[in-house]
Amino acid sequence: MNNLNIKENDLSELALTETVGNIYADNAKMSIRNADVYYGEKQAIHNISLDLAQHQVTALIGPSGCGKSTFLRCLNRMNDTIDICRVTGQLMLDNDDIYAKDLDPVLLRARVGMVFQKPNPFPKSIYDNVAYGARIHGLTNNKTELDEIVETSLQKAGLFNEVKDRLKEPGTGLSGGQQQRLCIARTIAVSPEVILMDEPASALDPIATAIIEELIDELKEKYTIAIVTHSMQQAARVSQHTAYFHMGKLVEMGKTEDIFTRPEHKLTENYITGRFG
Repeated sequence: MNNLNIKENDLSELALTETVGNIYADNAKMSIRNADVYYGEKQAIHNISLDLAQHQVTALIGPSGCGKSTFLRCLNRMNDTIDICRVTGQLMLDNDDIYAKDLDPVLLRARVGMVFQKPNPFPKSIYDNVAYGARIHGLTNNKTELDEIVETSLQKAGLFNEVKDRLKEPGTGLSGGQQQRLCIARTIAVSPEVILMDEPASALDPIATAIIEELIDELKEKYTIAIVTHSMQQAARVSQHTAYFHMGKLVEMGKTEDIFTRPEHKLTENYITGRFG
C-alpha cells in the first residue's frame, strides 16, 4: 500500500469493511442510512450512510464513476426517472422518509432543489425562468408577489444587477456563468431547504467559477448544500464536510480540513495525494 506507483485497479480487491470518520451530524438536515442503488442487477451504491449538516456545505469527492452523482440524485429522487433504477435504505429529510409511497416527488424536488453540471435554462425569458417554479407550485397570488420572488431570487443568486434591465430577454442569451446563476435563482425561487449541486462550475471559466464558489458560501447561510466536485481545491474552498467515495462505497467522511490534511483511510490519502484518480 505504500507503493507510490499504486494503480486504481490494484485497489479493487480491498475490502471496505467500515466507513472511517464521523458520518453523523448533531444538526442533520438529511440523514441517509444503509442506502443501496441498483441499475437492474448491477449494484452502483453500496450501503451508504451519512448526514448532511444543516446550513453547511458537504462535498462529495472521488474518482470518475465512483457513485458520487448517483448518490446525489438519490437525495431528490431524480433516479426515479430511470426505469431500471432501484433505491433501498432509509433516506430522511428532517422527519420525512423521502421514498415513502405517499410522498410526491414533485413536492420533494421543491424542497430539495438541484443544479446540474451544464447550465440548463429553459427556452424562456430570464423572468419566466425564475418564475416557472413559483407558478407551477402556486406560490403566489398575483403579479406583484411573483415579481418579488423573481427579484429576490436573482439577488440571492448574485445576478439581479446584471440582468435587471433584460428580464424579458431569453435566458439562453446569457454567458455560461450567468446561465448557471440563473439556474440557481430558479432553484431558490421555490424556497428549497436543500440544494444539490452536481459539478456546478465544471463547464465554467475560472472567473465564473470563483463567482459561483462565493455564491455557495453565501447560500449556506439559508440552505443546506451538497456538492459533487472533481476539483479537490474547490471542495477544500467551499465545504465544511467532505465525503470520499470509491467504487460505490463511502470510504471516509469528516471535516474538510481533516480529510485533506489528516485522512484516516489509505484510499483517501492515495486519492488526495494524486496517486490515483
